[in-house]
Amino acid sequence: MIPRQLQPVLLSRATQYPVVTVTGPRQSGKTTLCQQTFPDKPYTNLERPDLRDFARTDPRAFLAQFDDRGAIIDEIQRVPELLSWIQVEVDEKKQMGQFILTGSHQFDLSREISQSLAGRTALLKLLPLSISELNGVSEYEALSTDELIHRGGYPRIYEQQLDPAMVLGDYFETYVQRDLRELIQLKNIQLFEKFVRLAAGRTGQVVNMQSMANDVGVSSHTINDWVSLLEASFITFRLPPWFANIGKRLTKSPKLYFYDVGLAAWLMGITREEHLAVHPLRGHLFENLVVLELLKGVHNHGDKPNMFFYRDSVKNEVGILLEAGDGLSLLEVKSAQTVASDAMQPTRKIADILGERVKNMSLVYGGKEYQKRTDFDVIPYRNIGQWMLNNS
Repeated sequence: MIPRQLQPVLLSRATQYPVVTVTGPRQSGKTTLCQQTFPDKPYTNLERPDLRDFARTDPRAFLAQFDDRGAIIDEIQRVPELLSWIQVEVDEKKQMGQFILTGSHQFDLSREISQSLAGRTALLKLLPLSISELNGVSEYEALSTDELIHRGGYPRIYEQQLDPAMVLGDYFETYVQRDLRELIQLKNIQLFEKFVRLAAGRTGQVVNMQSMANDVGVSSHTINDWVSLLEASFITFRLPPWFANIGKRLTKSPKLYFYDVGLAAWLMGITREEHLAVHPLRGHLFENLVVLELLKGVHNHGDKPNMFFYRDSVKNEVGILLEAGDGLSLLEVKSAQTVASDAMQPTRKIADILGERVKNMSLVYGGKEYQKRTDFDVIPYRNIGQWMLNNS
């Protein structure tokens, strides 16, 4: 198993809360992480129909089978009513780290947890493997940018040396056939698949529901529901625009990104690494890779993202804006392996607009050398996770 950066955070939270809930995409490594972190805890998986029926029909007896070690309960969203019984159990025993729960549907699960386990559970999110995690394994340190984009981050691809196109194709088919049937009843699977592929082609772009609706042939209301569905099942996420009273009209629509860049590439029809060299959307996929690496860094340390993009009505734009108590960090993203002399000109203009709130500017690029320029840093994308840790 490739060591996961979330593990020490998971251990720490289990000493502070009676329940720890780990959410994230299917196959991101949640079960493996929890079992390796708590090897002495009994394990049960609510994907199994017999166990699911047991938990649903006799929750008291289901929980009574576990001793004082508690348990790891996988895919808790399959029996959300069990959360109320877990609340009673942990309130009676008052034991830290009693239950470790996992789930793959974030919105429904978050709502159920807020009703039943408020104040009793820590919430953590495990995303697919980060570049920082791969950097710690010698056989993956030399992977090229295109290899990283093509493979994405699902652990099975690396640990079992599997063909990414095969794994991602099966992943998407399973998602459509199983998860969607649990969440909603789709009338037209083909239109939905067309929509998802279209969404992949708009990775890193501002979401325009009406435009997507016109291209797919459905209503904008349906597109909005489908985007929310992709977010609920950890396929995509929206990067919000940054707002402030600065005398400029700012974009109000978010940008769309995928939780796994390999899946986004596969949905675009990229089935081999060499396809990326000439693909017109390679730059967008590289941007998705960088944004995702920053997001993974935040979640792997148990924090909540405070990440945005900036765009105003006269098209001044910066790809990533990080907001902290001591100011703003502006990051421009370029997939090139060299730094053009005018690469930071748009970012400087935005820094002038935002004034003293800007504490630093950086260019994240496809090269390997870190550079300290007069007014900005040049950061290799493979090191952006460590950079964020040092500057948070």
